[in-house]
Amino acid sequence: MIYHYIAMLKNEDSSQSVGERRSNWLDGFAICASATCMIHCLGLPLLLAALPTLADQIDPGESFHMIVLALAVPTSAFALIEGWRRHRAFVPLAVGVIGLFLMATGIAFASREMLETAVTIAGSLLLAGAHIANWRHRRSAQRAALGPESA
Repeated sequence: MIYHYIAMLKNEDSSQSVGERRSNWLDGFAICASATCMIHCLGLPLLLAALPTLADQIDPGESFHMIVLALAVPTSAFALIEGWRRHRAFVPLAVGVIGLFLMATGIAFASREMLETAVTIAGSLLLAGAHIANWRHRRSAQRAALGPESA
């Protein structure tokens, strides 16, 4: 299954321009970053609850959230804007902006952990969904540009 997926990606890459490959990579990176953020937000509290003796040593602190946001904002903005330029679908861009806004807002609620986690997870899910939609719209636009033989 993995071999088939890798072979499919190699075949797709040969017909894509450098800009499309870069946009695909950026969307993929942004999806992974959003998933990592969600896993962190869900997993760390569970881990800390299960291992209270190690809580102080495991917690990366608030700097972790700032670092993730500093990576997510430019990466996501670039990927979503490049996608919009290719396919002109506004919804992925708007949903991505809302997701980034919620992720940034989550930092403001650092003193209220449950609210911070809920807002950040909602933002991460919206952002990941926006990148998936962006990727699908770009692929559809690429197929349309190549004509009926690409379907």
